[in-house]
Amino acid sequence: MRSKVAVIYNEPIPGRYEALGEKTAVLGVFETVEAVHQALAELGYLVVRVPLLPPLEKVREKLAGLDAELIFNLFEGFDDCPEAEARVAYLLSDLGLTYTGCQGDALSLALDKGRAKSILKEAGVDTPRYQVLDGKPLDAFHLNYPCIVKPCAEDASHGISEDSVVSDPATLARQVARITDAFGGRALVEEYMEGREFNVTVLGNKSPEVLPISEIVYSLPPGMPRILTFSAKWEPESVYFRLTSPICPAEIEPDVHDRIADAAISVFGLLGCSGYARVDFRLDAQGRPLVLEVNPNCDISPSSGAARQAKAAGMTYSQFVERIALLPFESKQS
Repeated sequence: MRSKVAVIYNEPIPGRYEALGEKTAVLGVFETVEAVHQALAELGYLVVRVPLLPPLEKVREKLAGLDAELIFNLFEGFDDCPEAEARVAYLLSDLGLTYTGCQGDALSLALDKGRAKSILKEAGVDTPRYQVLDGKPLDAFHLNYPCIVKPCAEDASHGISEDSVVSDPATLARQVARITDAFGGRALVEEYMEGREFNVTVLGNKSPEVLPISEIVYSLPPGMPRILTFSAKWEPESVYFRLTSPICPAEIEPDVHDRIADAAISVFGLLGCSGYARVDFRLDAQGRPLVLEVNPNCDISPSSGAARQAKAAGMTYSQFVERIALLPFESKQS
């Protein structure tokens, strides 16, 4: 019998995502938990599932009482408190537990998209021009239209819809107000890139590697923005879901491939990531890959882009899961 592994995850509870009609993303954690549990069990690990509920004081007690050689961290934060994802990682570190994925600093930084983009920009990483807005008068707005409006501290495409791309001050003000009201008072606004969209999973610690690059291909009717909306990810009956398709490996020119791979490794390090993360890109009008965002501890369910890229790299799903599980021990030995 191999080591004992505790799979921790957030137990979905009623909250703002349910009120916004976006609860399906929260429930998606069950697919990942089931798949990871099955993969580890098939590999001979003794697996226990540990759902976490607020408050964090109780979470600490629960984590401190775990008897396991490894914590497989699938915790994504609590509804109404996405920053809890980083705080649980900090607790794991404080308790001296060995766990998969990124540490608290990387999770906290990536969640603050404005701060993360500022770090990338200062390091010379190409990223779309952006502003962080708080819903107050937009007199100082200086970006070029069209723009895309996103929540400043969310993932899983929460708050992203067909209305997110705006082309004038009136629609900008309306969409910023909607996002700031629903998602914590701040909106990230970026200049919208029309070019091809790619994403790549980075896997590793001291010597991270990039998995085969995926392209997101949009076959949408004219007038529908080519963006990965919430419905494109989570609502199978929607037009966006049906007409948005990943291709992996992407059909991509060697120089663009290398620029994306190099940038992904760079931002993985700049944000202090470890274990695994996904980096999203768009090409600008000159064909340059621009980093949209970094997603530490990205979705690794069997239907995820990360799993698809691992398969393209020659790994079975179980091999991919075990690779993630072994990385914390490789880091300790180096």
